[in-house]
Amino acid sequence: MDVDNPPIYHPTGVAFVEDSAQPVLGHGRDLVAGAVIRAHSHPRGQLLWAADGVLRVHAGDAVWIVPPSHAVWIPGGMRHQVSTEGGAQARNLYVDPSVTPRGAGAGCEVLLLTPLMREIILRLAARPADAMGLARCARLAAVAVDEIATLPAAPLSLPGGHDPRLRRLTDYLGGAPGDRRSLEDLAAVAGASPRTLERLFRAETGLTFRQWRSRLRVLAALERLKRGEASTQIAYSLGYRSPSAFIAAFHSHFGCSPQSFFAPARTEA
Repeated sequence: MDVDNPPIYHPTGVAFVEDSAQPVLGHGRDLVAGAVIRAHSHPRGQLLWAADGVLRVHAGDAVWIVPPSHAVWIPGGMRHQVSTEGGAQARNLYVDPSVTPRGAGAGCEVLLLTPLMREIILRLAARPADAMGLARCARLAAVAVDEIATLPAAPLSLPGGHDPRLRRLTDYLGGAPGDRRSLEDLAAVAGASPRTLERLFRAETGLTFRQWRSRLRVLAALERLKRGEASTQIAYSLGYRSPSAFIAAFHSHFGCSPQSFFAPARTEA
């Protein structure tokens, strides 16, 4: 893969169909390693899921990490970009603007999938409505809307903020999550004092610098775990002082050990 020229995909036309008689439309495609779906928006809301692989969704000032146990809800009209480091089997449901399963004011959210929701996504993404039968498709669509409305949100987003000094630092750390330097030592990257940066982190992300970097690291770990890297390798590459420190941080955030996160038992819960 040429990292300087990643494979670029365009959004599917299904996302732009406005038809209240077809409230939910499915679509699926496989993305190769390093793929990027260019920044875009569409009228339909989107439930984006990777049956296999980990997706990154950039929208507004935040990044959402989407492992196979979860999906991301993207409201209609929100500009976003999707990428994957290791490739992914992307499966989508597109919801007509006449339907608002997460509420009219909802933003992007990563949602924990139920087994029923996964099966509905797979069924609707695998066969077009005319092949499935319009009546059957309508029944599945109604269940899909009910399920989307009740799926619990998960802490899998990383806020970025607006201030250019803050963005310089968060963009840098996003590409170097293993950098262990203190905020005092990193201040030169942002061109601001440590006190100013700490204030900006609290005001614009709702997190302290320490909390923000901790979340960055555990989210970065998900992509590496899915690629099969060991906890020890991940721990040191992400700047932890020991594997046990990484495991403790991961468990604190997700409630499970790193190696059990992608276990089949988790997705069947």
